Parts: sequence; C-alpha cells; structure tokens
Amino acid sequence: MHHWLGVSLDVTRTDALFAAKSAPPGVFFVATPRLRYKYRFMDWITALVAFVAVLAASLGGTRAVLGVLRRRAILDLPNERSSHKTPTPRGGGLAVVAVVVAAWGMVGLSAPAPALEILVVCGCALGLAAISWIDDLRGLRVRWRLMGQVLAVTVALAWMPVRGPYFGGLLPGALDPIAAAVMWIWFINLFNFMDGIDGIAGTEAACIGAGVALTALATGLGEPVMLYGLTAAAAALGFLWWNWQPARIFFGDVGSVPLGFLFGWLLLGLAAEGLWAVALILPLYYLADATITLARRAWRGERIWRAHREHFYQVAVRRGLDHAAVVGAMLLANLFLIALAGLAAWGWPWHALTGACVVVATLLFYLGRRPGANEEEHRS
Repeated sequence: MHHWLGVSLDVTRTDALFAAKSAPPGVFFVATPRLRYKYRFMDWITALVAFVAVLAASLGGTRAVLGVLRRRAILDLPNERSSHKTPTPRGGGLAVVAVVVAAWGMVGLSAPAPALEILVVCGCALGLAAISWIDDLRGLRVRWRLMGQVLAVTVALAWMPVRGPYFGGLLPGALDPIAAAVMWIWFINLFNFMDGIDGIAGTEAACIGAGVALTALATGLGEPVMLYGLTAAAAALGFLWWNWQPARIFFGDVGSVPLGFLFGWLLLGLAAEGLWAVALILPLYYLADATITLARRAWRGERIWRAHREHFYQVAVRRGLDHAAVVGAMLLANLFLIALAGLAAWGWPWHALTGACVVVATLLFYLGRRPGANEEEHRS
C-alpha cells in the first residue's frame, strides 16, 4: 500500500480493461500502468460541490476584500515599471488564500487517512501570507522575505512523508531534498515575479490546478489530490472575474507568494511519485519566462530582485498587445501543456517534454519580439 496526502493506493500494473470489467456497479476505475484508484459516483458529486462552493467563496470573498481595500486606500500606484495606468486595489490574495487554505484543510482532514501534513503546509502558507501582507503594506527587506520562505519550505519538507526522490534518483542522498528546497523557493519567487499584468497569475493558477486535478484523475492518485488541484483552480477562477483586464483588484504578494508555495508543494508531490515530467510541464511557461529573464539580467550585472519590465509577457505589452491578448496566448499554450502533461502521465514523459518545450519556445518567440521602429510602446 502507498500513502500520500491522506489516500491509500494500490501500486500495481493494472490492466485497464480488466479493471473496467471487474468494477462493481457505481464504481469507476481510472487505471494506468502506475496506479489504480476507485472513483465512485459520490467522488464526482463531491468534486462538483467543492468546485462550485470554492468558486462562489472566492468570487464573494474577493468582492468583500475589494471594498475594504478601496475604503482603506490600499492601492498599487503606477510607476515607470508598471503595466497599469490607474491606482488599483492590491490584496485580493487575502480572500483567495483564505479560501484555498480552508478548502485544502477540509479535504485533508476528511480523507480516509487524515493527513497532518496538509495542516502543516496550510499553516506555512498562512505564515507566508502574513509576511507578504506586511510587505504589501509597508515593504520588507529581501532578506526577511527570503528567510520566511526558507523557513516555510524547510518545515514543509520535514513533514512530507518519505516517498521517492524528487529528481528521479539523479541526485545522491541529501542533495535531492536540498535541490527540491531550492527549486521550491525559486518557484515561490517566480510565481510572484510573473504577476505583472491583468489576469496572468489567476490564469496560470487555474491551469496548474486543473492540470494537477486531471493528472490525479488520469493516474489514480486519489480523490484528495484531485480536490487540491480542483479547488485551487476554482479559487483562481473566482478571483479572475475581478482581475481580468481591466483589473479591478490585484493579487498582491499576499496572494502570489503563498499560492506559489502551495503549488510548489503539489508539484513536488507529483515529482516524488515519479511524475517528474508532469511537474515540470504544467508550469513550464512560467519557469522558462522567469528563469531566462533572470539569467539575462544577472548576465548584465543588474540587481535581479529589482522590479523591471523585461519578462517576455511584458515585452509583448510594450510592443502593443493588450493584457487580455497576452494572457490569451499563454492560456492557449497552457492548454497544450495540460494535454502534454497527460501524455507524460500515461508513460511518454520524454515525448511530452519535447512537445512542451516546442510549445513554450513558440510562445516565448511570439511574446518576446522587441518593439519595431513603427510600434508605439504603451501601457495598457
């Protein structure tokens, strides 16, 4: 038996046809060469109810937070590095993170094998939200933010149950979790860095959440894993209603930092289950844009932690595309990435990863073309 995130799984090489024929009435098998989990009719009802409830809570919660932020004049003011022109309330992540943490806590505690791990992870996310909210209000030095992230990742990794290596056995001994911690911290920060135009972070969060949910469904990882991804996607969609161009509210660091942490935990969990290609493919555009941009700026000797407008999506906005067009292109690429992640989950990781690299390279080329002489730079 194999335990992860509150669910017990039989790790077998199951024949899908045999599973389908032998399933009792009311039980649906999702079978792959890796795992098998019995999806019952009530699992689908639970998923639907959870999605609708979280979507409604995120919609209503974001609206409530928006009113408070406006009354207290907690605004993101435009500057020379901004991609918006008018002061906009910042702090929508207060509602989204609260909804996601509440949903995940209930899922984890109601699982067949309640997982204390999820309470630790949610507690770390709330801690990061508190630090990030202080940063949104009055600013914190980089070292204090980084110390909080290192502490959260260290605690969460210490509580993660012993599973397979995160990097498929490529790294020896203690180097594997250390590398996982470094990648997790980088993912937290890149998720924050990439939240620079209307709709981009909500769309990426919805796509990663949906991708995790579909992967759990396709590989039989179990209902809790599916619900973690599904509820995260629902919360992101609820926020996206208010954040689509022209945005009426921004995430703020209070949203993007803890969400980056939570998604990093989900993706590392997939990698430890042997689904390393899925964990890499789902956020590949974000990984590529942020990492390439950081490497370019480091090569030029710039302060990489300073705000800028050099990400590929920002170049596209400067070239004249509006925010919705840029996010729409990213969404299309992400739909391909979700499909390719499914291909990887079903046993063709290298084929899927090659296709994902082609998809992301095409998107980066489309977004990253520099403004021509006749193209007017502007802010949407």
